Amino acid sequence: MRHIILGTAGHIDHGKTALVRALTGIDTDRLEEEKRRGISIDLGFAHLQLTPEIQCGFVDVPGHERFVKNMLAGVGGIDLALLVIAADESIKPQTREHFDICRLLGISLGIVVVTKADLVEPDLVELVKLETEEFVAGSFLEGAPVVAVSSVTGQGLEELRKEIARIATQVPLRDATRHFRLPVDRAFSMKGFGAVVTGTLLSGSVRVDQEVEVYPLGRRVRIRGVQVHGKPVDKAVAGQRTALNLGGIEHSGLARGMALAEPGRFRTTTLADCALDLLASARPLKNRAPVHFHSGAAGIEAEVRLIAGTTIEPGTRCYVRLILREPALLLPGDRFILRMFSPVVTIAGGVVLDSAPPRRTKASNERLRVLESASASERVKLMVREARHGLALNDLVARTGWMPPEAARAMREAAVFLEEQQWALDRDWFANAQERIKAALAAFHKLNPLAPGMMKEDLRSRELAGAPAFLLDALLKRVEGVVASGESIRLASHTVALKTDEEAALRKIESAFEQAGLAVPAAQEVLKSCGVDSVRARSLLQILLRDKRLIKVAEDLLFHPSALDGLRAMLTGRKGSRFSVPEFKDWAGISRKYAIPLLEYFDRERVTRREGDFRVIL
Repeated sequence: MRHIILGTAGHIDHGKTALVRALTGIDTDRLEEEKRRGISIDLGFAHLQLTPEIQCGFVDVPGHERFVKNMLAGVGGIDLALLVIAADESIKPQTREHFDICRLLGISLGIVVVTKADLVEPDLVELVKLETEEFVAGSFLEGAPVVAVSSVTGQGLEELRKEIARIATQVPLRDATRHFRLPVDRAFSMKGFGAVVTGTLLSGSVRVDQEVEVYPLGRRVRIRGVQVHGKPVDKAVAGQRTALNLGGIEHSGLARGMALAEPGRFRTTTLADCALDLLASARPLKNRAPVHFHSGAAGIEAEVRLIAGTTIEPGTRCYVRLILREPALLLPGDRFILRMFSPVVTIAGGVVLDSAPPRRTKASNERLRVLESASASERVKLMVREARHGLALNDLVARTGWMPPEAARAMREAAVFLEEQQWALDRDWFANAQERIKAALAAFHKLNPLAPGMMKEDLRSRELAGAPAFLLDALLKRVEGVVASGESIRLASHTVALKTDEEAALRKIESAFEQAGLAVPAAQEVLKSCGVDSVRARSLLQILLRDKRLIKVAEDLLFHPSALDGLRAMLTGRKGSRFSVPEFKDWAGISRKYAIPLLEYFDRERVTRREGDFRVIL
């Protein structure tokens, strides 16, 4: 089944709603005020099974200039435009504005419908057709069918249906395999059901009981029911007008302009770098100009920041940065419309190139040219290079809307890709980081020749401050000539070579503890009398601890292994015995100052186990 969305466009009272009603049998004016005043105020929706293979959804938009913002909330998701021009009035101001909007949104297919053909002479209908063909020359509607109809007599309706069916086969199908995205164009409550939202499903699919997220609220909700064209279904797919009954939220918390998408998949933004087309009919646009920004169903106040220069001339194309007053869910490729504040008219449109530009990186025309037209791998290379410590795969997916496999493929082509962590690093940064690590280790060894290596955390804080914890480990695995031993890192070429006085001091320190037995001296006192300066003495002590020639039982309480082995043998000879601290003091001939730390050490070594005020020898 081919699903397409048709949208009307045209001046007020040119017969858009009557045309949709004549084609579908559905009156899209649902509001009491619309019926009373005889004009469309808000979006209206209808559907038609055009052929067994083609299902059409209609978005009927208001034509009054005061309600163009409502028109913009619905026109963003259409595949085929019906430009409606009344035969008795021809082209009017909102005809022009709606037509400009369709062009700026990149709509590529459409039909010109000359309505109210029954109210004028056939010659006048032909004249309007000629005026219309001249009006659309050079646009996506050049060469498109121009069909004269009457919604009252039925004239031309069958021909129009045939043209819609023919052109519908040319509409590119929306991809149901992509990420689920649905801009909300209506939010209301239904008695017995609760919160309901509607919108055109841009991509992906949605099922009953699926969990989705409401952006920008960050609320996760459950899909309680799905309807397509008023009928309950288990699943809706891209290209369908969809109504969703949501559980876990009140309708008062929902509004037009929000969006539904996969939970945690995307991030909203208030900053977007874009390509902008300023209409030839617009005034020059200055830097920092306030505008109304419309994308999807959202309408947000914004400010235009020019990438180069101070003014955009009418009829030109340039790159800009848009600063939004409120967060929105935007992805590269999303189209938008800009309208002035005063007078409130459409002036420009464009496409989002980057919805998460780095604030510290100055935007440039060259940067945005890459994002607009370069290959996927070149775009990824730019984004990875701009990231301080690389880019996560999930972040790239959130920023581009790509599926994870294609994002990973582009990362592998563009950068050093850490498969286990799903992380990409700029190749130049990666090479420089390796050299910095080796240089940092060389400097450390020069200053600390007796140290076996630099502590990993010290190396991380010095060379990779703020980076993910895994990054240093990933780098160390790929740096040649570097050896990691636990938390200590050294160059493979580094060896600890003691001088004569250092060897003597090392033996003296070890001997002092060995001779002391269980009545060990304070470490600082031993180091002071070892014969070398305090810095080298502390390094020698670390060597003894590393090689387990001394054992650290507690802070500033070191024992020679021979003393501990003797105690261990004494305890294991009493296996199964239950004893108190005073008993242990008597057995070992030591004071409480040593007894408690030693017992806690043997508890850790699983020689003893504490049970209240007693211990059991295991």
